[in-house]
Amino acid sequence: MLADPAYRRGAARRDCVFIFLIEKLMTFDSLGLSDSLLRAVAHTGYTQPTPIQAQAIPAILAGGDVMAAAQTGTGKTAGFVLPMLQQLGPRTRVSPGRVRALILTPTRELAAQVHDSILTYGKHQQLKSAVVFGGVNINPQLRALKRGVDLLVATPGRLLDLYQQKAVRFDDIQLLVLDEADRMLDMGFIRDIRKILALIPPKRQNLMFSATFSAEIRKLANTICKNPVEIDVAPRNSTVEAIEQGLWWVEKPLKADLLSELIRETSEQVLVFSRTKHGANKLVKRLARDSITAVAIHGNRSQSQRTKALQDFKDNKVQVLVATDIAARGIDIELLALVINFDMPHVPEDYVHRIGRTGRAGASGQAVSLVSSEEKKQLKGIERLIKRQIADLGSYY
Repeated sequence: MLADPAYRRGAARRDCVFIFLIEKLMTFDSLGLSDSLLRAVAHTGYTQPTPIQAQAIPAILAGGDVMAAAQTGTGKTAGFVLPMLQQLGPRTRVSPGRVRALILTPTRELAAQVHDSILTYGKHQQLKSAVVFGGVNINPQLRALKRGVDLLVATPGRLLDLYQQKAVRFDDIQLLVLDEADRMLDMGFIRDIRKILALIPPKRQNLMFSATFSAEIRKLANTICKNPVEIDVAPRNSTVEAIEQGLWWVEKPLKADLLSELIRETSEQVLVFSRTKHGANKLVKRLARDSITAVAIHGNRSQSQRTKALQDFKDNKVQVLVATDIAARGIDIELLALVINFDMPHVPEDYVHRIGRTGRAGASGQAVSLVSSEEKKQLKGIERLIKRQIADLGSYY
């Protein structure tokens, strides 16, 4: 009986149901967090941990290395921030320019969000924290590091700049987090990461979070983590199950016309994905001609421009946010009803990241893709990944 594949599949399903039921019954009180952290969590209004939090928090508190697959929107940030705050313990004196815990992120937006999470959950901890990234004045960052910090959130390039200016030393680092490690590899940060790894103490706790466990991620993990606990709460195609997906066949010259029509048909806010920065800017101008308010967010915009664009969208001052994949990663937008893929992504996993911006927290969501005849290959790759055919909504001539 044990060799019967059907029996094994049934047992695996029963195990998944059992784990699911345990997680549904869990509260933050059962995860081993201190009273001061539980007070901070209670203040946010959360009572039950998400699956990644339920599994990651006890594993991190146990002191070993952790390698976790979790996408943005799953609560992963609190999943490592809360146990890190506890691991660092009571406030101890930090020497000038020193850091006790380092969190590396691929983008400025994600770095700022992680730091906000530290401030939210660490309000009773009396620990010093700072965030450093490029595109802004370096002087306030130099001043913050001069005093020494317990937790530092950083993008790799700016961190190395500060190290070369002798503003920060890594001798005291006890904890290292790589957040969205897959995106860091995509953005070409592997050389900077290796430089940083060579500078920090080898004896430390390592936490690695990635959307997927690709071969490249496992190769990187082997150089960082020692016998890590592996956590995988979201198989690659699971986040798309609850999202209504459809596609329009439309050639490139007519895509902007169709996009305008689709947006005018809804009163909802829309997130539009463009493959290039130039394309994102062109779309904003085109939508403006059709009296549709839109802003672009991409790597060529300054930090203040990106922050303002995102805030205007969150405040409902504009209907459309046009974004590139890299800029959109780490953006936290609640209850987004519609995502439109103006260009199909070259990497199938990026499709999952894109449409995962809608249908969050149990809400319904819709994702529409505008597919040209030149993009059939990308479409097939996406459908293989998500193991389903995307509904054909028709052709636009």
